[in-house]
Amino acid sequence: MSAYALAGKRIYVAGHRGMVGSALVRRLAREDCEVLTADRSVDLREQAEVREWFTDNRPDAVILAAAKVGGILANSEQPGEFLYDNLAIAANVIEAARRVRTGKLLFLGSSCIYPKFAEQPITEAALLTGALEPTNEAYAIAKIAGLKLAAAYREQYGCDFISAMPTNLYGPGDNYDPQSSHVIPGMIRRFHEAKRAGEGSVSIWGSGTPLREFMHVDDLADACIFLLANYSQAQHVNVGSGEEITIRDLAALVAQTVGFEGWIECDTSKPDGTPRKLMDSSRLRAMGWKPSVSLEEGLKGAYAAFLADEA
Repeated sequence: MSAYALAGKRIYVAGHRGMVGSALVRRLAREDCEVLTADRSVDLREQAEVREWFTDNRPDAVILAAAKVGGILANSEQPGEFLYDNLAIAANVIEAARRVRTGKLLFLGSSCIYPKFAEQPITEAALLTGALEPTNEAYAIAKIAGLKLAAAYREQYGCDFISAMPTNLYGPGDNYDPQSSHVIPGMIRRFHEAKRAGEGSVSIWGSGTPLREFMHVDDLADACIFLLANYSQAQHVNVGSGEEITIRDLAALVAQTVGFEGWIECDTSKPDGTPRKLMDSSRLRAMGWKPSVSLEEGLKGAYAAFLADEA
């Protein structure tokens, strides 16, 4: 692996207001570099605005964490927006970085790029070997296009552009909206509200048996900085915790964290989704990086951040 020195560099975090972007800004504060962010007035879907910003600021490195994101409901109701917005963001930022000769770029995808029925644990080689999960196909296709564009620019122009695929994330800055949140923030809100209302039970979707992998966003940010400094290949890299938990056990852990003491009921009339979804992150482990935030510890911090947001 060829090392890329971060010291003295000007590093642009695209999407710095999001959960991942804000974690990256926090993590980069520990490096001897200058963090660049774009004003909210710069719309990353607009090519001219992105090119103008890059021409004016000329970052040495870019971490592309900006995306239109949402849960199953948002993805299934707005496939056109999820596909267009994420395609435009990826294409505009990657091309602008190439034009101003940005020294290094890290594109962040998502574990949903893999086939719905990929063999478990999911290796990087599983990409494009089968049909995608229909409910988030639009988002997944945009993310696949982004990582392929980064790889194509490496091949054609010699750009040092790399890609990483994180597993399910949670932590400070998460989205707790009941309509568009992912599983952990959704549970935190529901158990918190049930505790506050004195309710005797909370119902979760499905049988509770599906296995899922979760990673704290600060671990992802640390892995991104590690890859930016140490990795330089066309192949994207999985970033996961390597640990699985059933949805039922996760619900119990969230309830315990929040202090909800009622029953947890499984609504089997609702879908389970994929039975198991685990990333194979052995390539990243072999490079010498591993996560450090346990799920128990991470959930405590996530709940504290939720309470601070509520206040």
